[in-house]
Amino acid sequence: MKYAIIIPDGAADFPLEALDGRTPLEAAATPHIDSIAAGGRQGTVATTPAGFSAGSDVCSMSLLGYDPDRYHPGRAPLEAAAMGLDLAPGEWVFRANLVTVVDGAMADHSAGHISSAEGKQLISDFAGHVVAEELAEGLVFYPGVSYRNLMVDGSGRQYDQLNTTAPHDIPGESIRRYLPRGGKNAGLIKQLVEESESVFADHEVNRTRREMGEAVATHVWLWGQGSPRPIETFEKRFGLRGAMITAVDLLAGIASLIGWDRLAVPNITGYHDTDYEAKGRHGADALDTYDLVCVHIEAPDEASHQADAATKVASLEAIDQHVVGPLLRKLKTFDEGWRVLCLPDHYTRVDNRKHDATPPPFCMAGRGVRSVVEKPFSETNAQASDLHIRFGHELMEFFLRSGL
Repeated sequence: MKYAIIIPDGAADFPLEALDGRTPLEAAATPHIDSIAAGGRQGTVATTPAGFSAGSDVCSMSLLGYDPDRYHPGRAPLEAAAMGLDLAPGEWVFRANLVTVVDGAMADHSAGHISSAEGKQLISDFAGHVVAEELAEGLVFYPGVSYRNLMVDGSGRQYDQLNTTAPHDIPGESIRRYLPRGGKNAGLIKQLVEESESVFADHEVNRTRREMGEAVATHVWLWGQGSPRPIETFEKRFGLRGAMITAVDLLAGIASLIGWDRLAVPNITGYHDTDYEAKGRHGADALDTYDLVCVHIEAPDEASHQADAATKVASLEAIDQHVVGPLLRKLKTFDEGWRVLCLPDHYTRVDNRKHDATPPPFCMAGRGVRSVVEKPFSETNAQASDLHIRFGHELMEFFLRSGL
């Protein structure tokens, strides 16, 4: 058997006035995804367990078959795995986003999608400031892609009681109530966030960005902390060799932890300018080598965070044409049988630019999957079905084994 999973990140949504009362999934022309839903099954899956927020770290881990209550180490350790950082027991790692705060409110979680070169210069200079001012020992900063960076604390400090908030969860809101809190080391993390404002205020990178009319990076926002945690490989649990195609380090980190290969694809990004065709082509080719291939596309989620319904619809149509279509055609060439699963990890709402924990829809088709209701794929049709998976990590077993 061959298996393919397509994750259009954040594709699920609520009806929008800009789309004549339709959701982006309903407004988009997606004949290949609709054929999966109509020829197989569709339903909903609760990818956000109680006590967790609806982030891609939790939801993607859940839909890939891993119970976040047992396996989730925090968002930052997942991205550290993608960067190849070998964290020692007892070390803590934080996401260190470059963000834009205007008049005390979170204006942009990505500092205007700042370039990696600019981001590296900013985070490196901030790290130098931390050392020069002797703010804390044991802190090491690692530049990442664009606005995404990491901070590792190897000092032995503990952050078990610390509460932090993802910047993309508070667009337009005052940051004051979301600054780090809880536990004896919250003051240090809060101080670092506040110190970054003064370091960046007249930084040469920001001076140039202002002149160009671009958003400036006003703060380092620290969140998503965690320590490494042991995890069983996917092959050991399910007996299948898997691979991931993604432009996002978070998903690459999850893939690394569960023993999947990350497949290099040129010219892919986390936005609508990604090379959709390359993702589909490389995903289809990889089915010759791997038992299971997962293709993750970030563009619908990023469009939602920018409140851009039109781009969200366009991204879904591109995913259907250039990713789902080629994978379906390739799957049908395998005589031993195949299955395909398509689902967003969570809702991302265009109207408020936030993630939402409503159980997202999914559809699957292939060998042994019998159609119940032949309807196009949508949130409404999935909710009206008789298939609702209460614990998201159980979806993988259902996808791989049910009916066989």
